[in-house]
Order: sequence, then structure tokens, then C-alpha cells
Amino acid sequence: MRSWFTLLALIALPGLSLPGFSLAEEWPNWRGPGQNGVASQKPFPLQWSKTENVAWVVDLPGKGASTPIVARGDVILTSGQDGKNLALAYTAKGELKWSRPIGEEREGKHAKATGSNPSPVTDGQSIFVYFKSGDLAALDFEGKILWQLNLQKEYGEDTLWWDLGTSPVLTRQHVIVAVMQTGPSYLVAVDKKTGKPAWKHDRDLNAPSEAAQSYSTPLVLTQGESETLVVLGADHVTAHDAKTGNEIWRVGGLNPTEQKFFRSISSPVVCGDVVVSPYARGSTLTGIKLGGKGDVTRQNVAWFRDKLGADVPTPAAVDGKVYLCTDRGEVHCLNGQTGETLWSGAVEKNRNAFSASPVLAGGRIYITREDGTTFVLAQGDAFEQLAMNELEGEFVVATPVFVDGRIYIRTRERLYAIGD
Repeated sequence: MRSWFTLLALIALPGLSLPGFSLAEEWPNWRGPGQNGVASQKPFPLQWSKTENVAWVVDLPGKGASTPIVARGDVILTSGQDGKNLALAYTAKGELKWSRPIGEEREGKHAKATGSNPSPVTDGQSIFVYFKSGDLAALDFEGKILWQLNLQKEYGEDTLWWDLGTSPVLTRQHVIVAVMQTGPSYLVAVDKKTGKPAWKHDRDLNAPSEAAQSYSTPLVLTQGESETLVVLGADHVTAHDAKTGNEIWRVGGLNPTEQKFFRSISSPVVCGDVVVSPYARGSTLTGIKLGGKGDVTRQNVAWFRDKLGADVPTPAAVDGKVYLCTDRGEVHCLNGQTGETLWSGAVEKNRNAFSASPVLAGGRIYITREDGTTFVLAQGDAFEQLAMNELEGEFVVATPVFVDGRIYIRTRERLYAIGD
């Protein structure tokens, strides 16, 4: 039987897509099995409210903004309570299975953020969690801590102006964390089994002021025995050998006028052999061909869109198409190879923005606004809204999770299971 990472590797290959990836019945990282915001083609709920089509809802201890993962039937997420970081696991029935403190909580500064923004990740054998405090840990599926270290104690304090947002990612051997900030920026690989640092690669790219800071999450791409990390931030997209961290290629020019405040939040997504990279606070979108060595800015930029992008939500991609949700609820379907707009439209606007990323599930597009309202759109040839579902009084920045016909929505203080 193939391991979870092998399956992840297969679907991350350039040119492969996920029209009906059956093993989306688990959700091992915040963007799903393919790192692309795509769930299975099985039916998922179309309509719900706080009182209708809710299997269960639980109050979470403390606050958090991390997207849950689902593995071995458990829903796993992070939170903070009474000055401690927490990793939590709930059963599919909504029962608390275990709660484990991991280091001292460092609370969020921004109104939308917490000390538990990074999302957990799993390879099916262990669970890995990361917090604003710098604490990185591995746990088993019974909540036992296998190892724990603090990256900030090892390599220096967090210098981000706001709150840590990047999530750890996994290769065959390592858990990888991208630290992109004003001052020393780096990628670090930690052995998944022992918790010992395996390599550290400096990533200082001379971006001005806050533009050097990034809250995005890297991609892990695998072809044969080769694993590559793709990282967006500090006015560049860079690719790195996952075994050593050494840079393979880079594309610059994302901030040609050297704007000081182009910090990046939205993460990249792969569509075929193109890395789609939102930048410039949601004002640009760049399609970058994979491959090459050295500075490939001139030859690898496949397309560029100005005045189109997303500042916070990360796009979804499948079957050669990219689905972009802007912070104001405008939805665009693009040709991933050319950047051409195939269709676009907008949902109802109000004072709330979109921080959660779009998910493609059961042939539909789900986008969730910060006030807990989820809009369901047709994944067809034109913009078509099918439903609008409200969770009144909630606040949502985490991306909903779609597993086995059920939707898990993590609000600031609760976890909802939508569906049977």
C-alpha cells in the first residue's frame, strides 16, 4: 500500500490533476491531498445553517485560526488556552479524543490572527504542529509528543510585523518550515522521526522593508525520486532541492518598483507545469513555468495579470484551470497555461472580507466569508451561484475541510461538522 506522501507526490507532479481523487477522504494538510484546494467528486452539502444540516458543533478551548486536518478518522487542529499552545483531536462524532499542550502561547497581534495560525500536517504516521511561539512538534495519533523544539530559540526571534502564518510541509524525510521575515530568512528541514535539524538554507533576497516578510506556505513537488520545494515570498519565487535546501532556480521581478509593503500572504498553487503566484497585496498574478536553473525570470514567466489577484485566499487549481477568489468575493476562473479569464463573477458584498481559500468539491466551488457565510458556486462554464449558507455570529478565517461527504468549518471558537 502506498504511503500518504507517495500519493501526495504523485498528484503534485506537473501536468497531473485531480478530477476524482478518491483518497480525498482524508485531508492531510491545509490545502488537501493535492496541495491544490481540491476534494473528491462525491456529493457534499449544498445548504446548511446553524440549526440545519449540522451533524455536530463543539466549543473549542481558546482561540485559533489554523485549518484542521483529517486523518485516521480524526479531526486535528491547534488552538491556544490559558497561555499554552494546544494540539487537539476530535473523533468523527465530535468527541474530544485528546488535548496536548505544546509550549507557551504567544498571542496574535492582528484582530484576525492568533498564536495558532499555522495548520497541522500529517504523513499518516505522525502529526506535525507549529505555532507563533516558534514551537514545532511531532505527535502520534494518540496525542503523545514524539519530539519538540523551538525554532526561534535555535535560530533567532520572530521579526514579522504581524502574526506567523506559514504552515509546515512534508517531504519523504523531513518537515520543512519557511521563515521569511525582515532580517535572517531561511528554510529549515527537521528529521520527521528524530526532530533533529537536517539542514538550514538562508533565503535573504534583499526585498525592501515589509516586502521581505511572507506568510505563505511552500509547495512540495515530486517527480520520480526528486523532491522540490517551491517558495513564494520576498518578491521572488524560488525552487529548492528538498534534500539540501539549495536553490535550484528563481524568478524575481514580482515587485519591480520596490514597494516597501508588498508582504505576501496568499500561497502559490501548481496548475499543470505552471506555478500560479498571487502578489502585490492581491494586485498581480504571475504564471511561472517549472524548471530550469539559476535566474530564470526572463524565460520562465509564462503570463502576467495586473489588477487581478488575491491578498489572502490561496487559489485552487484542477484540470488546467485556476479558481481565484479575491478578498472581496470576486471569483475568476482562468486558463492555467495562458492566464486568460474564462469566466468571472461576484457574490454579495458586505463589510466582511474573504480570508479562507476556495475549495473545489463535488463539482462545486465553496468560498467562505469571514462572517461565516459560505457561497456555493457551480464549477461550470459560467459564474452561477447555487446557495448561500450563514453561520450567524461566527468569525471564520480558516479554510473549510471536505472529507467523506462532510464539511468541517473551523470558526474562531467552534468546530462545525456539516452534513450527515
